[in-house]
Amino acid sequence: MKRKIISLLMIFVFVLTSCKNNQDNVNQSEDNQKETTQNIATKDNTEIEYEKYSDTFFDVFDTIISFTAYTQDKEEYDKYYTVVKSEFERLHKLYTHFDEYEGINNVKTINDNAGVEPVKVDKDLFDLIKFSKEMTEKYSDKTDMAFGPVLDVWHNYREEGMKNPDSAKVPTEEELKNASTHTDIKKVILNEEDQTVFLEEKGMALDLGATSKGFASQIVMDKVKEAGCKYAILSAGGNIIALERPNIEGRDKWAIGVQDPDVEGEEEKQPIEIIRGNNLSIVTSGDYQRFYTVDGKRYAHIIDPETLQPAEKFKSVTIITKDSGLADYLSTTLFILDQEKGLELLNKFEDAEAMWVDKDGNIKQTEGFKEYTKN
Repeated sequence: MKRKIISLLMIFVFVLTSCKNNQDNVNQSEDNQKETTQNIATKDNTEIEYEKYSDTFFDVFDTIISFTAYTQDKEEYDKYYTVVKSEFERLHKLYTHFDEYEGINNVKTINDNAGVEPVKVDKDLFDLIKFSKEMTEKYSDKTDMAFGPVLDVWHNYREEGMKNPDSAKVPTEEELKNASTHTDIKKVILNEEDQTVFLEEKGMALDLGATSKGFASQIVMDKVKEAGCKYAILSAGGNIIALERPNIEGRDKWAIGVQDPDVEGEEEKQPIEIIRGNNLSIVTSGDYQRFYTVDGKRYAHIIDPETLQPAEKFKSVTIITKDSGLADYLSTTLFILDQEKGLELLNKFEDAEAMWVDKDGNIKQTEGFKEYTKN
């Protein structure tokens, strides 16, 4: 699935002195990797042996999905990994607005029926659309799922520019303004009783890229927990969800490195910050992983609805919250807002923290964010 937002690559730092090696472990795409064996004492002083397994797949949400868990054996790990993979595959088909699938009403189905008729959808899609609509209407229209027509214009130019960089162009002001006349979120009509979604006007289109991957990741990890998994961490293209971590050699918290937004290409990706914690979600939005260049100027993929142009205030914004869908929404929105307004929005949510990296590389963090980066 193409996304409006691509979160920066984030590195699991299982051993704090070996960031690069651990990144290599996470990016392995072969069979499950058994990495460590640990004896964990239970409350009744019996010992359970836990082994760490990791696996990766690539074919959903246009990103790399990595799942690591400590389990008693490979069979138990495979049970959880199956949940992760099958759920992401199911949700990808629901949330995409690019592809259609037989027997499935997804975002593309809704867009194709704009101005025609309501579309009955799966609860997980209805809930995501309802969440996205409520966030926009209640908090900020800087992240607006009804902005699809404008995002599609930029997407098409970006794709063509990446394929043929010598002839890359930017959309005309007229194209963008014409597309923006079909972006009224009030015309996204939800019927909760019938579980239908209707776009009242032809030419309208939903784009759930700002929230879909985080929302999906939360659904997936909630189901992994329901299946019995306790010690695990998920990376969905940079959207991180950490559950508990077993106490190994005196460390009982996950460590997650946030990539330096100035590091690109084949350079070694050393984190600019290391977040330590359990039972949390981390999402970073940035300007350098999905972009194209026209006449020497870079045009990133995060578009400001007010200017119809790429947002240019920051290099990256990282959010820590308990819920991955909310983290996804906030990382996008704070990337577009100036820092003062972004902080005002952030303060409306309990236990939400942020780190901004501005265009000059200056880093600012909320006080709560700093608590997660202490040794």
